[in-house]
Amino acid sequence: MTPMLEAADTPPLISRRVTPATWVVVALACAGQFLVVLDVSVVNVALPSMRTDLGLSASGLQWVVNAYAIAFAGFMLLGGRAGDLYGRKRMFLVGLGLFTLASLAGGMAQDGWQLLVARAVQGLGAAVLAPSTLTLLTAAVPDGPARARAIATWTAVGAGGGAAGGLVGGALVDVLSWRWVLLINVPVGAVVLAGSLRWLTESRARDGRRLDLPGAALVTAGLATLAYGISQTEAEGWTAAATLVPLVAGLALVGLFLAVEARTPAPLMPLGLFRLRSVASANAAMFLSGSAMFCMWFFMTLYAQNVLGYSPLLAGLALVPSSLAVVLGSKLAPRFLPALGARTVAVLGALIAVAGFAWQSTMTAHGAYPTSVMGPGILMMLGAGLSATPLAALATAGAAPSDAGLVSGLVNTSRTMGGSLGLAVMSTIAAARTAHTGSGVGAEALTEGYALAFRAGTGVLLGGVVLMLLWLPKKISVSSAH
Repeated sequence: MTPMLEAADTPPLISRRVTPATWVVVALACAGQFLVVLDVSVVNVALPSMRTDLGLSASGLQWVVNAYAIAFAGFMLLGGRAGDLYGRKRMFLVGLGLFTLASLAGGMAQDGWQLLVARAVQGLGAAVLAPSTLTLLTAAVPDGPARARAIATWTAVGAGGGAAGGLVGGALVDVLSWRWVLLINVPVGAVVLAGSLRWLTESRARDGRRLDLPGAALVTAGLATLAYGISQTEAEGWTAAATLVPLVAGLALVGLFLAVEARTPAPLMPLGLFRLRSVASANAAMFLSGSAMFCMWFFMTLYAQNVLGYSPLLAGLALVPSSLAVVLGSKLAPRFLPALGARTVAVLGALIAVAGFAWQSTMTAHGAYPTSVMGPGILMMLGAGLSATPLAALATAGAAPSDAGLVSGLVNTSRTMGGSLGLAVMSTIAAARTAHTGSGVGAEALTEGYALAFRAGTGVLLGGVVLMLLWLPKKISVSSAH
């Protein structure tokens, strides 16, 4: 069997309570991850109602999404390291508490600026919460098939949260109001908080290190600035100063962060982590996969509503088979790992997704649901589920136990930044093709743009397959990142 995540076998951790039932820890960690990922996409179908109710401008509406994404990406590594140093349970509770309170504030917002501030605080809470979900899970489940199944569940729940965004958001907006896409988090968050206080055990690194404040400031500012630059591309284009300045500034800050980390005795990001083949290669593959997969839900929803004429709720229902497929793929992956190994399963999943993307790129303006939405959607998401579980396992394997939270934050950062960059690039490609094809508003012109985005996604995933074959390790070995 392919070894999985051996680094967590004998962690030098401080434990304060009797370990609860494993399934309780897995359930609480997965619930936290579900909330985090759900809120990336759930607001999309509520944006028109938000604009009408709060009088938001077009740019303000864009920032309802971007405020969350930028804070989420910018603070992820800091949140992961804070969990290592100050306690994974503590940071889980802090992040979930911030997220829940910000959801309440956003749902009660009376002005546009109040909603934007609430979304930014939501993103900060998510960045603190998300790394702890995977770290708590891997610490609670012994190495082997049980951990592979637990990671598969975590992956499936996370992917299901992204997939469910359109359906949940559409139902809440249709039945209640846009405010409930945020307020729904409050009772769920309260239940998870209560359960976490009761059943989660505290753990943290015992190496005496302190938080690297200069490194934390530089990487947070760098990632947030990069995310801001990426968010500007759709409205301003890639060559506008509003896009280039933050992109260059973000890259410069990240470069300065790497220079500082190389000279710091106790760095936020030990650069030796990237000498671990499993960590470096799996995160690179996660970045490429995320850049294509994140776009699938966005363009499929637009195609269903803008071209096929589905309502928001019906568009969400149309993607239910795809949502089930990603859960199925995630649950099947651990069954294949013992016989095939993590690299082979990841490649197999990516190839299935490639077939789905290529099929989807043949879409027409008058497509039938089985062949233009359901069939390719199932293949894309079945492949996504199969590949995500082994990549997450590889990306967190081999690192020192004291770096567990940081590496988990890196996994989420790779996926989030890949998705943000991919969506910005694919949106630009689709918009340019649509504008070139016709007036930019007709079904045929829109379909041309969406189809080109899926062709580009096919190419990105094929590049990911090559990277996996050449770089992912066949076996995972335990070593120190220091």
